[in-house]
Amino acid sequence: MRIGIDVGGTNTDAVLMDGTEVISTTKTPTTPNVTDGIITALKNLVARSGLDVNQLTGVMLGTTHFTNAVVERKHLQPTACIRLGLPATTSLPPMTDWPDELREAVGGHYYLAHGGHEFDGREISPFDADEIRGIAEAIKKKGINAVAVSSVFSPVNTTFEEQTADIVREVIPDANITLSSTIGRIGLLERENAAIMNACLRDLAIRTIDGFKTALDEMHISAPFYISQNDGTLMNADFAAAYPVLTFASGPTNSMRGAAFLSGLKDAIVIDVGGTTTDIGVLQNGFPRVASLAVSIGGVRTNFRMPDTYSIGLGGGSIIRRDPLKVGPQSVGYELTSKARVFGGDVLTTTDVVVASGKVTDVGDADRVNGLDPALIQAVEDRIEEMINVAVDRMKTSATPVPVIIVGGGSILVQRPVAGASEIVKPDHFPVANAIGAAIAQIGGECDRIFSLAEMSRDDALAQARQEATDRAVSAGADPDTVEIVDVEEVPLAYLPGNATRIMVKAVGDLAGS
Repeated sequence: MRIGIDVGGTNTDAVLMDGTEVISTTKTPTTPNVTDGIITALKNLVARSGLDVNQLTGVMLGTTHFTNAVVERKHLQPTACIRLGLPATTSLPPMTDWPDELREAVGGHYYLAHGGHEFDGREISPFDADEIRGIAEAIKKKGINAVAVSSVFSPVNTTFEEQTADIVREVIPDANITLSSTIGRIGLLERENAAIMNACLRDLAIRTIDGFKTALDEMHISAPFYISQNDGTLMNADFAAAYPVLTFASGPTNSMRGAAFLSGLKDAIVIDVGGTTTDIGVLQNGFPRVASLAVSIGGVRTNFRMPDTYSIGLGGGSIIRRDPLKVGPQSVGYELTSKARVFGGDVLTTTDVVVASGKVTDVGDADRVNGLDPALIQAVEDRIEEMINVAVDRMKTSATPVPVIIVGGGSILVQRPVAGASEIVKPDHFPVANAIGAAIAQIGGECDRIFSLAEMSRDDALAQARQEATDRAVSAGADPDTVEIVDVEEVPLAYLPGNATRIMVKAVGDLAGS
């Protein structure tokens, strides 16, 4: 049996599953201290289901801890970046495109050193161990132990990054080191940004994971727990502590995976309506479509794997303004059950309007919104319909009608047909699809590298990429016997010599021991 938990901006959802059967669900308001809300959800779920916690084989958690830290510029550790690439790359130093306040939050420390490779593995300049040792000593004098290491084209050849990490550990034994080649893709600045962001979150990640472990200990839950990644798969607790950035956008991803599981559809558009935002994504073969362009996190461009989603400020807690009419993006968030009119508050929200329309009868007290102007109700419904249709249209790649799956606690807002939908599916347990997505998730690994086919055959390059993706899945906690390749993509790079080809491989497997 598994427990899946997903922390949203408004609600923390939890679900107990036995195989593919949903045993019990619960939804509780998210608390300012996210851990408190998780503990409350766990207690409610155990009490409601009468669960013997010794029967659990795993607890799967989707958290906003690390995304919030970056967005709010809080709990970030001073970090030093070492870039290997001299004499190249000097025109754009590390963190050059960061918002000023975020750069200041992590200290803005960076060092340029010799090294780096061309796309085909040739050295830009020789690695200088003494130079790196001097940089490490300078970092140590500043009292910094979070270090990000980036090298030009390190996904092609990781040697210089690994040698740098070894030297830094000799000088700073307790250093938290992030190598860009383990997180990002080919582009230097975006990959480097991801590594710096990961390094500055490592201390928070360790404390957060320890906090979750303590919470589970208090509940006498001895089963291992896993953290949701942003590609719809899981990683074990230790892996999550090492790579906290891989949890970014795990919420929408969990919802899409849960929608695929509940509906039985593998290719569709998913509309996930929460209390604060609506996230629209695309399912391809049961997994979220991956963004092909750089993704901005807290104002910083990154290029590690992220789901291709589009978010709008529409949710069950969205505040309605009049003269002129405005729906969101401001929301009462997790205070919906105290501030919305149908719950005795004095703030007019989208939930109030849907209840006043008579289309929803089991939410709050309808008598509290009986006097709402019918013209206002009509106008708000029209605006919601327009927002949803425009968002769906932005995510479609053709005019061909496709299935649309609607999930999330705020999905009562979608009461009209969706333009461009071949069918609309609202499956059982749709309010907690996000937690179900976490509970049923598998372990994944990815390889994204450029290979020179002038030096090896295409089959050898594919085999190497497949093996690397498989190894990463196993290191994240997958059972080696169940790992399978679910996606392979090849992109010939005609602008580079040597018959260069970019190969991206995704591997997925079941949890080890499950």
